[in-house]
Amino acid sequence: MLNDTQLQQFEEDGFIFVPDLFTAEEVDVLKDEIPEIFAQQRPEVVREKSGGAVRTAFATHTYNDVFRRFVSHPRILEPAQQILEGDVYIHQFKLNGKAAFDGEVWQWHQDYGVWQRDDDMPEPRAMNLAVFLDEVNEFNGPLYIVPKSHKAGVLEAGHDVETTSYPLWTLDQGTVAKMVEQGGIVAPKGPSGSGFFFHGALVHGSPPNMSPWDRLIVYVSYNRTDNAIRRFKRPKYIAHRDFAPLSVLPQDCLLK
Repeated sequence: MLNDTQLQQFEEDGFIFVPDLFTAEEVDVLKDEIPEIFAQQRPEVVREKSGGAVRTAFATHTYNDVFRRFVSHPRILEPAQQILEGDVYIHQFKLNGKAAFDGEVWQWHQDYGVWQRDDDMPEPRAMNLAVFLDEVNEFNGPLYIVPKSHKAGVLEAGHDVETTSYPLWTLDQGTVAKMVEQGGIVAPKGPSGSGFFFHGALVHGSPPNMSPWDRLIVYVSYNRTDNAIRRFKRPKYIAHRDFAPLSVLPQDCLLK
């Protein structure tokens, strides 16, 4: 559970960083599943435009039991329920690979901007949880975020279908420069097992990974059950259709 100071920071800055959210043993359980998932040839597993490295693997929790348990772990589900002040479901799940040398850019964007335009999500009562499955440092493509940018609402964006293998509603340079002038840039870094909660409208992106170190992060996007999407043009493994509220599992659910 988050304390009052953390909840206030989330409201003010749009994010909270929690080091050591998961133990090394729990991270190992999650990482043990990755080779089999990334080896699969299925539409949920999207590869980089320049080669065979996995860019992102969607909806892993729907076909892998370990990640099915992970999304309901109390250390991430209870904070999501606190922040969003109600029952939640999973709008989106992804394993972002950002492979050593081959991991490509994620352009500047707001997730809620995408969810509103593509999925007709009514309000920004949704948030993201990120857990580092590798150490994240200044060299391997850390996430860049703009503090307080969630307060700007949905910003004007263009639909980029060319830069990478995954289409995205992206922000132009002028918009990003204005947001950064107001809020600066922060790049959360830390050991594997660190957790990072951030608002669905927070401006963020990440550079390519030019280093020899992988940067694998698991992302869960939680949405209020009474804020469910109303447009279903994207595949259900990208924008989920199961709006049933999640129930919290025991603390040791990953170790059983």
